[in-house]
Amino acid sequence: MNIIDFKNVYTNYDLKPVLENINLTIKEGEHWTILGSNGSGKSSLIKLISSDLHPSKKYSYTKKIFNKERWDIFELKKKLGIITNELHNYFEMHGGFLSAYEVVLSGYYSSIGVFKHQDFSQEQYQKALEVLEFLDILDIKEKKVSQMSTGQLRRCIIGRALIHDPQVFILDEPTVGLDIKAQNSFIELIRKLSKQASIILVTHHIEEIFPEISHVALIYKKTIYKQGKKENILTSQNLSEIFELDININKKNNRYYIEDIN
Repeated sequence: MNIIDFKNVYTNYDLKPVLENINLTIKEGEHWTILGSNGSGKSSLIKLISSDLHPSKKYSYTKKIFNKERWDIFELKKKLGIITNELHNYFEMHGGFLSAYEVVLSGYYSSIGVFKHQDFSQEQYQKALEVLEFLDILDIKEKKVSQMSTGQLRRCIIGRALIHDPQVFILDEPTVGLDIKAQNSFIELIRKLSKQASIILVTHHIEEIFPEISHVALIYKKTIYKQGKKENILTSQNLSEIFELDININKKNNRYYIEDIN
């Protein structure tokens, strides 16, 4: 089954073109990185996948997710497990009073918080505890968002998505704001998630591309520049093109890194 099947998709935001001629196919069981510079269209592509942006009807196109053209947006997001910095920042600004446990529980209603009118079964309470344990944050169950580190809150937000057992996790710049130790820990967590769901990692850092990633799509000037197997796409020439710099990359222990920039 194709998770994503996009052909000739154009989309606008307030009449401004933000994506052009998007052709992208991601199959179930594959792990992808969407790689591109800031402003290249990565965030718009996430919104297209989540149906927060829609294709322009000026063009003939195909837009299918899990082989379906139409979705209830709330049901779709349960299957996708989208983790963005916008959501992280919103919890940070407006959810400081919530505990880690409450952040995870809020996933059942896609709310920012847990409210009296919301009913939870004993199984749902138990599932939230299991998610905290899986993410290695059971020890901060009662800790408030306002007291959490960036990495702890990020894990809670993943837990909020994990409550639905999504088929795919879409992670937008997941290590922003984390120090080196926390970055490494977080990448290891994503590798753990990759054992039970497909991963779509959206980033401009090639160092984040962990060994389980099998495919890469390069996004450049609002379109997919190239896509395919990781070893064919992650080349110095391709990265030099999309970042508009003379970049030399290398690989060690199945991880890519930038060796030189001119």
